Amino acid sequence: MVRVLVADDHPVVRSGIAGMLAGEADLEVVGEAGDGESAVRLARELAVDVVLMDLRMPGLDGVGATEQIAPTGVRVVVLTTYDTDADILRAVEAGATGYLLKDTPRGTLVDGVRAAARGETVLAPSVATRLVTSVRTAEDRPTPREAEVLRLVARGLSNAAVGRELFIAEATVKTHLLRCFAKLGVDDRTAAVTVARERGWLA
Repeated sequence: MVRVLVADDHPVVRSGIAGMLAGEADLEVVGEAGDGESAVRLARELAVDVVLMDLRMPGLDGVGATEQIAPTGVRVVVLTTYDTDADILRAVEAGATGYLLKDTPRGTLVDGVRAAARGETVLAPSVATRLVTSVRTAEDRPTPREAEVLRLVARGLSNAAVGRELFIAEATVKTHLLRCFAKLGVDDRTAAVTVARERGWLA
């Protein structure tokens, strides 16, 4: 059973999201939060697996809450109406596992929650496109640090283990991986390692 917390400052939106997840035998909405401080507290108290996090909330915003929640191992999926480059990068760097938009179809949202619970990266198509576009202006090959991260991933290390090995935050590891995904045209770790080897990035 995947335990889900919905964090949004609009009660109607929270109810709607909870309704979209209702009826799924393996998903349970165990709490709702109207601001970032409540999200951080409830994520801990309710032992949740995934938080669906709005970005714009009073007091502590979604990014600030994500920065506090993600290091505990709880997966945070941003669910927002905003998809600017700045918003996306701030969320990813804060440790978000995924970034979906509020017009996401029900089936995609449900699958996204499940994928996030497994530790997979979940991106709305437009968000993935923005990430690809943002790196097209950069070198086609990975930066030295991105290559280091990929080599450790190829050895089977988790994001947390890669962070410990390189003395960087897990959120930073995720940022490097997302940039590698965009450069390689893939959306998961296994494909990234496979394509990177084909291109000679891991030689």
